[in-house]
Amino acid sequence: MRVLVTGGSGFIGSHTVVSLLEAGHDPVVVDNLSNASRSVLTRIGEIAGRQPEFHEADIRDRDTMGSIAASGFDACIHFAALKAVAESVEEPMLYYDNNVGGTIALLEVLVASDITTFVFSSSATVYGDPNKLPVTEDMPTGVATNPYGWTKIMMEQILRDVQGANPDWSVSLLRYFNPVGAHPSGLIGEEPRGTPNNLMPYVAKVAAGELARLSVFGGDYPTSDGTGVRDYIHVVDLAEGHVAALNTHVGDAGVHTYNLGTGKGSSVLEVLHSYENACGKSIPYEVVERRAGDVAANWADVTRAESVLGWKTTRDLADMCADSWRWQQRTR
Repeated sequence: MRVLVTGGSGFIGSHTVVSLLEAGHDPVVVDNLSNASRSVLTRIGEIAGRQPEFHEADIRDRDTMGSIAASGFDACIHFAALKAVAESVEEPMLYYDNNVGGTIALLEVLVASDITTFVFSSSATVYGDPNKLPVTEDMPTGVATNPYGWTKIMMEQILRDVQGANPDWSVSLLRYFNPVGAHPSGLIGEEPRGTPNNLMPYVAKVAAGELARLSVFGGDYPTSDGTGVRDYIHVVDLAEGHVAALNTHVGDAGVHTYNLGTGKGSSVLEVLHSYENACGKSIPYEVVERRAGDVAANWADVTRAESVLGWKTTRDLADMCADSWRWQQRTR
């Protein structure tokens, strides 16, 4: 299939483009490079044996996107969005304009171009602070704890409404838990600009000596060691989940919702100690106040993805840390 991939130069997008190429599909990447590098496309080519077609564009630019879409596509996978929880609390309008406004602009182009299979990069943050664990897809949404989460909730609702108005549309809502790691080749991985907002890239920079210590946000949560618990998923497993959703639901009218995670939670300190094993050194840290918008614990029930998509994770926390450290050493 010829697949339009928005945000395809980013962390998750780039790994999914590799998986699409390896599966024999023809991905076309659109990215404004606000949080990615053009060199990612070259490195994708080194891994997969060929580079995807690339257009530097913002999805809010309807004219440019219309011209790209006119070349014809079988499906769209939509990653393009800002994603830092803390930044969204500080700059909510930036997030609503980019994430929600960008999605509306993209959908207008797709409807006009009769591109009806859509795979959406959603998030477990749509569940807010869950009242039970593990989290299942039928649990209520609409109770986000931060503006980033609200943008994902709004985008999911927009997609349901678009599908309702266009019954031939196939929409897959993929709710990620916590993507980490890097491609085992060491050629692509997460490239945060400035101080990382997410745990593992922050730990990686401390291990590499680029940051003095890890700040652990909260040591008094009701968890086994007092630190936040999350369902960390290897980014390559996550990428393969997108290909599984695309292959399963292309042309399959309706809204299809899946959790993508491992089904197991790990605490901040468990991740820290696993990373110490990967890099062979101690990693300094200090426990500080809780961070606005965070919840104590969150992990997925992944039964639906396993049974319907035939997909499940095959890489564990040790793999995530080892691949992250390999990537970190390459980028130094």
